Amino acid sequence: MLKLSSKYFGEIEYQEEDVLTFPKGLFAFEEETKFLLLPFSGSSGTLLCLQSIATPQLAFVVMNPFSLDGSYAPVLQPEELEYLGVKDSTELCYYVLCGVKNPVSSSTVNLQCPIAINDRICTCMQVILEDDRYSMRHLLSEFQAKEG
Repeated sequence: MLKLSSKYFGEIEYQEEDVLTFPKGLFAFEEETKFLLLPFSGSSGTLLCLQSIATPQLAFVVMNPFSLDGSYAPVLQPEELEYLGVKDSTELCYYVLCGVKNPVSSSTVNLQCPIAINDRICTCMQVILEDDRYSMRHLLSEFQAKEG
């Protein structure tokens, strides 16, 4: 067991096989290549923390985009699919970065630049979708209105 001081959960234990590797890092954080994906309690796995292993205070709030919009359909470019070791975009897991604000209804999610994960080999990359349906700042309140 390895130990890590985390931003939201204090000291945690993890195993090497739990580590997600971003060989190219995240946008604006290219030097950060190793993360853990930790669910927030009570969120049923839809709200998670992407915690840097190298920098304890660096953690991003991410969401399962399909919990917000069941029609979300990211399509990656052939070179991105090859990089992640898959043939089709549907073989990957996706999470979107959430800009948490107060009040929560003014929080946003970035559907244009999801994190794509090949969970079989724990390799990830952040991508920019070439789809004008998605933007970098969708208000969370937009989705709550749709859900009713």
